[in-house]
Amino acid sequence: MQIFNTKNSLHRYLQGVRGTQKTTALVPTMGALHEGHLSLIRQARQSADVTICSIFVNPTQFNDPKDLEKYPRPLENDIALLESVSCDVLFLPSVEEMYPDPNENWHLDLGPLETIWEGEHRPGHFQGVTQIVYKLFTAVQPNFACFGQKDFQQVMVVQKMIDVKQLPVKLIVCPIIRNPQGLALSSRNMRLSPEGKEKALIISKALQHVKAHFRSVSVDELTQTGSNIILSEKGVTPEYFAICETRTLQQVNELHADKEYVALVVAWVEGVRLLDNMLLNE
Repeated sequence: MQIFNTKNSLHRYLQGVRGTQKTTALVPTMGALHEGHLSLIRQARQSADVTICSIFVNPTQFNDPKDLEKYPRPLENDIALLESVSCDVLFLPSVEEMYPDPNENWHLDLGPLETIWEGEHRPGHFQGVTQIVYKLFTAVQPNFACFGQKDFQQVMVVQKMIDVKQLPVKLIVCPIIRNPQGLALSSRNMRLSPEGKEKALIISKALQHVKAHFRSVSVDELTQTGSNIILSEKGVTPEYFAICETRTLQQVNELHADKEYVALVVAWVEGVRLLDNMLLNE
């Protein structure tokens, strides 16, 4: 696996790749890799000739400096994992490399996607996400970009950015990877005790219940039941539970046969904020 720390060195390498008409797929990450990330690498390898993973803990998408400080950075383990799935390139830039101008201005009109759900709870977060993803797309110029369904709103935001900027990148959305008990894999799970991980299983149980009864129960009742299931587990506190139309993420009161829907949930366990979701039409 080739490792590059600067945009210039990466650009020189990728010029040679493109000169041979090979396609590229980018998997942007913030490190602390797990099986969920590796599934994205495997998908990228199936989709393109050359797979590029970036590891960059992006400061502009953190609202809380303490959260940025606490974010795990097990780089040696990350490199070993990437090599184990035959990733071709690792782009590992510094903050100074990606943000040479600390006063750089960035704003993209994301419409309501920016202010609902995660946008409401983490103001400015999606501006930071689009800022760094645009920088990575510019540096790599990939044919494909693989993102995980787990951060569903982020996926919709990145697609909106691709549309607004008219970028020649095809977004590939990869399924959520769960442990055998159903817990969605996340770097944040590292901060949970074994008991906390056990308690967190109630989140996927609530989503499974909603999916099983989707179409047979009213949306209001489903939403309330989903929240109540999570509340039934002592030590787990739901922040929101909603059923939304997939592209706009607008919460719905009734279902239409020609629309697709997703259940979104955020809950707190042992001071850790966990996101999950489930596509309901599948």
